Amino acid sequence: MTLTFTEARVLGTLMEKARTVPDSYPLTLNTLLLGCNQKTCRERFPELGEAEIAVALDNLKAAGLVRESSAGRTTRYEHNFQRTMGVPEQSSVLLGILMLRGPQTAGELRLNSDRWYKFADISSVEGFLEELQDRSDEKGGPLVVKLERAGGAREQRWAHLLCGPVVAAKHTGANYPGSFSDPAAHNNTQRIEQLETEVAQLRATVQRLCAEFGLSPPGQT
Repeated sequence: MTLTFTEARVLGTLMEKARTVPDSYPLTLNTLLLGCNQKTCRERFPELGEAEIAVALDNLKAAGLVRESSAGRTTRYEHNFQRTMGVPEQSSVLLGILMLRGPQTAGELRLNSDRWYKFADISSVEGFLEELQDRSDEKGGPLVVKLERAGGAREQRWAHLLCGPVVAAKHTGANYPGSFSDPAAHNNTQRIEQLETEVAQLRATVQRLCAEFGLSPPGQT
């Protein structure tokens, strides 16, 4: 299937949280909403609402890319990307990051994948990207494309094809949100992402407790 940008954001967020916050995974709809709309480690995208995410989840479930579980009182969601797409873990990681952060060089992908999977070197990242680019039609065709080098750039960037063909003109800028070449900036982003995740978990806990005791959540009358 060809994903919409909303479906790609939802799917990428589930793939990310499965690796970065496994204790909170699978995700509730509320936690998924917060993850999709977090400001760090994301390509710029209009803020999503609960209804939009619910529609995306229904489409992803129909395609076998997302599964629903009803453990306890709350429905939770988890991705089934790797098995459905028939790709190895390393390729799944690279595609998930591209869905969330937009086009990046192999070096940026290696740096940004640190919390998901530790690639040995840039050449290993390039190897998996080339496999995804050369994927046969029998397996569904290419899943990534190598973009033309932007003016002044030293390296070419890669983009995913899960949302259809990529218009190269849209991706000629020098910087993309969430992609860093500065290790210090990368570390700061990781700390911010961790804090945002902890806040989301606390909000979910407060809402669950309020529901159990029949109280109105903070900020509501």
